[in-house]
Amino acid sequence: MPQAAKCIPWAGWTPPPTVVCAPGRWYVARALGEETATSVRPRQSTRGGRLGAALAAVVVLSAFLAACGGDKPRQDAEEPEGEFPVAVTTAKFPTEQRLAQTSNLELEIENTGSEQVPDLAVTIYTGDTKGGSPFSVRSEQQGLADPNRPVWILENDYPKLLEPGQDEGDLADGPTAGAAAAQTDTFSFGPLAAGETKRIFWQVTPVEAGTYTVHYELAAGLNGNAEAVTDDGGPVKGEFVVTITDKPPQARVDDAGNVVIN
Repeated sequence: MPQAAKCIPWAGWTPPPTVVCAPGRWYVARALGEETATSVRPRQSTRGGRLGAALAAVVVLSAFLAACGGDKPRQDAEEPEGEFPVAVTTAKFPTEQRLAQTSNLELEIENTGSEQVPDLAVTIYTGDTKGGSPFSVRSEQQGLADPNRPVWILENDYPKLLEPGQDEGDLADGPTAGAAAAQTDTFSFGPLAAGETKRIFWQVTPVEAGTYTVHYELAAGLNGNAEAVTDDGGPVKGEFVVTITDKPPQARVDDAGNVVIN
């Protein structure tokens, strides 16, 4: 319902003022013809304003979370939980190596359980620290932009898989396998059906002399829900202790005229 007009009566002013009446507002002309306006509407409660501001903030925050993926499923939502038995049937890496002499690290892994391994993952790290390059060690020297110092260089297009019946001589023609995961020292090789085997090769060239321990650990997924275990429920892991020498090889010629490298 509109407010009643409020007017100021003439009370003997000379000259009489000009009075303009309007609902809820009155205007009085000043002596020089200027005009001012004064509101007579009731003052709004500050409580209602604060409530409206709070509701607006909630709406904005909800929109922000939605834009940031707050309503998206977790990354590990599709990874099944459980233990998946696997066995390392072959683990090879020469324990005596020489600088610039290429070698293969081989792991043959079998799914010994009755269910498919969701995503066979192999973590490799050198020394005591995970999280760096798989064939590097962490330097304690201060001020380094990258504290990881390479011991071996992983050859291009490796690791690779060999199908059953293939020979190591076929490695050069094989496709690249083992996509690098978010973890910088982990390789993902995809599902492994029950009873099947994957034969995996990393080809590396040593560039730093010394004695090093190379570790490997297996997982059945990348997000921690699927765990690779031995048949007795333990973790699947192993290591190689490798000595790299910088001495040149000793060569001799045998009785048949062949060059023999010692």
